[in-house]
Amino acid sequence: MQGKRDASENHVERMKKKIDSDTGREVITRRFATVEPVFGNLRGNKRLYRFTLRGKTKVDGQWKLYCMMPNIEKLANHGYAR
Repeated sequence: MQGKRDASENHVERMKKKIDSDTGREVITRRFATVEPVFGNLRGNKRLYRFTLRGKTKVDGQWKLYCMMPNIEKLANHGYAR
């Protein structure tokens, strides 16, 4: 049966097997590579080095706006803004 699992094998062991496979290595490499360009773009191209507001609530809102910015740009550049 395919759905049965070995009772001695825990979640960590199963995940290690998945990641150590050729397909798993390829997938995990792509996942690690996709996050960094967004932060590099925010800091390098947009020059968002520090928060301009003070207070946890305001900084949280500003950070969420920074995180939305690349997605909004993608929508605008692909014609969804028209």
